[in-house]
Amino acid sequence: MKYLQTQAGHKAWLRVTAIIIASFGPVFFLGSMPATAWPAAFTLDFLGWPIDGRQTYEALSTRFLSALTGGFLMGWGVCVWLLQRWVYDAAPEGTRRAVIGGLLAWFVFDSTGSALSGHPSNVLFNLLVLLLGVGPLWRRARA
Repeated sequence: MKYLQTQAGHKAWLRVTAIIIASFGPVFFLGSMPATAWPAAFTLDFLGWPIDGRQTYEALSTRFLSALTGGFLMGWGVCVWLLQRWVYDAAPEGTRRAVIGGLLAWFVFDSTGSALSGHPSNVLFNLLVLLLGVGPLWRRARA
């Protein structure tokens, strides 16, 4: 566990964070096409607990929003990956803080919007993703 509090450990965890974020990208991208929308529809149904089949991808606007969401999440995940690859060594504390800031902004907006749209259960799932994404990055790394 001490390894995770080193700069090498933080770089490794940033890769984990990037994969967590980007993994949602293909799911929602697939939601843009009726033939492959089931993973995105199931994900929304699961996150909007209980699983009841009420979340559908019938509307064109839902599929369009899903395509945008998939693109944003994939882009954000790639950005975090590249920050650990190209920026972290030069600015470890700035990189750490930037990624945590992005995760906290996502958590506040996504959770608030989820609750306001009638899906407060998603706040719990968001909390889990936030804790996994931040992990050992919460503390400054030892040199």
